[in-house]
Amino acid sequence: STPQNFGRKGTSGSARMAINPCQSPPLNTLPIRKTLMNRVYNTIIAVFLCFACNETHAADAIVMDLWHDTIPGPPSIPTGEESDFTKPSDALVAGQRIIKLGNVSRPQMHVYLPESDRANGGSVVICPGGGFSILAWDLEGTEVAQWLNELGFVAIVLKYRVPTRQHQNPGNWEGPVMDTQRALSIARSHADQWKLDPKRIGVLGFSAGGNTAAMAAVKNGNRLYEKTDKHDDAPCTVNFAILIYPAWLSEDDGSLKSEYAVSKDSPSMFFVHAADDPVTCQSSVAMFSALNRVGVPAELHVYPTGGHGYGLRPTDQPVTHWPEHAATWLNAQMQ
Repeated sequence: STPQNFGRKGTSGSARMAINPCQSPPLNTLPIRKTLMNRVYNTIIAVFLCFACNETHAADAIVMDLWHDTIPGPPSIPTGEESDFTKPSDALVAGQRIIKLGNVSRPQMHVYLPESDRANGGSVVICPGGGFSILAWDLEGTEVAQWLNELGFVAIVLKYRVPTRQHQNPGNWEGPVMDTQRALSIARSHADQWKLDPKRIGVLGFSAGGNTAAMAAVKNGNRLYEKTDKHDDAPCTVNFAILIYPAWLSEDDGSLKSEYAVSKDSPSMFFVHAADDPVTCQSSVAMFSALNRVGVPAELHVYPTGGHGYGLRPTDQPVTHWPEHAATWLNAQMQ
């Protein structure tokens, strides 16, 4: 797949247009006195520079396959080639379309490194939502990576296997959680190369991705698959977690499902939900309450309205401004 290449944001919050310094005027605009040899020379240099620029743009994201030939756990059940499933009739979010990436059978991690003068040593594995059917790749993935980079974090967008919803529980979440644990181990094994602190690696998940991130967090480093190579010598522990409208953590009566049981060794967590979310806010409330009972620091924000699936895109709904609170909380995790 092609790495995403997002521009840095200015103070206004809008992405700057990328200007390609490789573009040169056509040959017929050069002075007529130019010799043929000079034209050939300039053309060669322009081609060389364009190749160099393409390499720089591709390097914006370090793209790595998570697995070798054999992928452990329940596989995705694709209906065709990996592609964007978005339709012209789909609803917009904050006036913009969403990339709905489907048929992912080759799990990957897309690593975005912050500018060196901003880097704080922290890193976050991002789990986009999509109901274990698709991945909201930009809304809950690359846009989140840009925000985290601006805060100084290494941002790892996880392209976990989908669709898995056809598998019965626990098969629907087992594969995505394995992909998350693998990404955590690979990140730690690259700590020196990516200049990250292996004791400050968190997860951030939305909806089904929040379910995945929650399970990875409460496993406390207990791997769901057998070690496959030297990368798995590094722990898959989660040091902190941000769960944004996480799905399916609570029972019908509002209690926390037993498979998501927490302990005093669980990581600190931050939750955001809207009370009118059709994916009930009881998931966030139940896990927050369970963490509070065992003395694990946690922060919960429940807003009266806002619905579901807003990502980081701000609207007039107060819930969409959660990144401001999350940034403060994240900075505290780096202390």
